[in-house]
Amino acid sequence: MGEVVYLYRSLAYRNAAADLLRKARKLPRGVERSAARRYARALRDLARTEAWLEGRLAEQARPPRRTRMVASG
Repeated sequence: MGEVVYLYRSLAYRNAAADLLRKARKLPRGVERSAARRYARALRDLARTEAWLEGRLAEQARPPRRTRMVASG
């Protein structure tokens, strides 16, 4: 269930970033356009960071494997 929630959230960030970039392209050059582009870039980076964190948490959630030491002799 957690993967589905993560997927929707990640897609929402990416779609919001794409929409904001489209709107920014229509604006004349200036402060508002630059701010919109920065905000879109931050949303895109957030989606990437969240994907990285999700991968790291999935790896840490697994219990460590136990290795058996066999004495030779």
